[in-house]
Amino acid sequence: MLPLEDIRKRAMTWLGNEFNEETRKEVRDMLEKDEKKLVDAFYQDLEFGTGGLRGVMGAGTNRMNIYTMGMATQGLSNYIIKQCGTKGIRVAIAHDCRNNSRYFAERAADIFSANGFEVFLVESLRPTPLLSFAIRYHKCHSGIVITASHNPPEYNGYKAYWNDGGQVVAPHDKGIIEEVRKIKSVKEIKSGGKQENIRIIGSETDNAFLQEVLKMSLNPGIIRQYSDIGIVFTPIHGSGGTLVPPALKLFGFTNIISVPEQDIPDGNFPTVKSPNPEEPDAMKLAIRKAVDTSAELVLATDPDADRLGIACKNKKGEFVLLNGNQTGALLIYYILSQFREKNKYKGNEYIIKTIVTTDLMDRIAEKNRVECFNVLTGFKFFAELIRDLEGKKKYIGGGEESYGFLPGDYVRDKDAVASCALVAEIAAWAKSRGKTLYELLIDIYLEYGLFREKLVNIVRKGKEGADEIKAMMVSYRNNPPLAINNSKVVKIDDYETLVSTDCLTGKKTGINLLKSDVLQFFLEDGSKISVRPSGTEPKIKFYFSVNTRLESADKFEETNKLLDERIEGIIKDMKLT
Repeated sequence: MLPLEDIRKRAMTWLGNEFNEETRKEVRDMLEKDEKKLVDAFYQDLEFGTGGLRGVMGAGTNRMNIYTMGMATQGLSNYIIKQCGTKGIRVAIAHDCRNNSRYFAERAADIFSANGFEVFLVESLRPTPLLSFAIRYHKCHSGIVITASHNPPEYNGYKAYWNDGGQVVAPHDKGIIEEVRKIKSVKEIKSGGKQENIRIIGSETDNAFLQEVLKMSLNPGIIRQYSDIGIVFTPIHGSGGTLVPPALKLFGFTNIISVPEQDIPDGNFPTVKSPNPEEPDAMKLAIRKAVDTSAELVLATDPDADRLGIACKNKKGEFVLLNGNQTGALLIYYILSQFREKNKYKGNEYIIKTIVTTDLMDRIAEKNRVECFNVLTGFKFFAELIRDLEGKKKYIGGGEESYGFLPGDYVRDKDAVASCALVAEIAAWAKSRGKTLYELLIDIYLEYGLFREKLVNIVRKGKEGADEIKAMMVSYRNNPPLAINNSKVVKIDDYETLVSTDCLTGKKTGINLLKSDVLQFFLEDGSKISVRPSGTEPKIKFYFSVNTRLESADKFEETNKLLDERIEGIIKDMKLT
């Protein structure tokens, strides 16, 4: 880490006239009153990684602000010019509900315009999948979305996309990072672009997107029969409110119930502790509304509407939350079963999941004779594979455990808009068979095995936290466990070295993926533990997956409890509690 005196010198450069008064005042206050805040704000540059930028908003080189965001945009512009020349360049920009998101988006539009680009800027907040679609629809060379996904309110971020509508991957990711790092001063940021080069996009693009979403429907006739299913939807103050209700209506659903307090876009997310549909607290208001209105299904999206949360009724009539693995399994099961029933298979279909997502999806694909590709965490790898296989194989769905799913290839990022509509359709389809969504999930477990997963996040903020997370990964690599929860470790996959080790024979084989800081431990009893530092948040993630045969629907709760106990035993043995 830089010495304090160097950090102070670095901060003082932010007192120049090229910075606005609000920024200068914040820096002066840190210099005079708050040494810890000063260090965190200036000890490093906010890194433009393969996923773009994400950080706490405020003044400083390690903060998300119009200057760090502006330098990233100028670096991206320079890279686009190197790759595509200077004539006819088009970029698209979208943003979510977060504080400063519109401000950042308009600043980025000005910078792109000043670089001679034609800019397609959303008229107001829009879901991330709309940005991915807009890039392809408007034949753009690149695009960005201003969002920090489901991070706390103090965060914002910036994700960069290429002309296929997917987040940037090799070689563009490293090329853009290199160009961004070359920008050493805010004085290098171009500004004062021509307003006539900035085109505001709205209903036309929205409608074109929604027509593609509608094509994902597999049983419109059944929806007509059960159009009045009570569906509570909440965008949790985010961008999902712009397109999810229209998508549900377009599918044919008529009884869509809102949560008025959460319909209002607000970057402070006043009704929740965290705007994350993975968190039970974020779903409380919607579930209460569903109980009050006798609704059958609860759907929720995160601020940029690329992730969805679901609550449905169990056998006791109580609302329970589904996790991302369960949602992904339901969607994949439905898509594959309907392709089979309707003779839609041509023999070249495939699905995609990540290495930390439930292996239940692999089993469903295998039984349906559909190829299942496992990729590293991040939908940019889905987009890359879809692009590489275009014209050779047909992508029909895929998802990840972190509540993201994409049912078709019309966009190249996870899409909670279409996923919400398709989940509602599955509920209608299940009802036509005399079942609830919950009972359908149990049927899947009866056929393919009961899988239970859990994610444990250990948060470690700041420089000290980052060092602690690195040390944990080093320790697991240098001193891997021989057994966990009284079950032998039989295989270790290390995605940093790309080596898979059979712990019983010592045999090592290669892993055919890109390098990533991920470790996986496979146990003799079929359990799997995956460990990886988050690429966007100050945390290390532990993914636990266990499974067993489910003998009957009546034994679901009992068997589920046994699997939960196995996971808790693993967590305790790894000293994570």
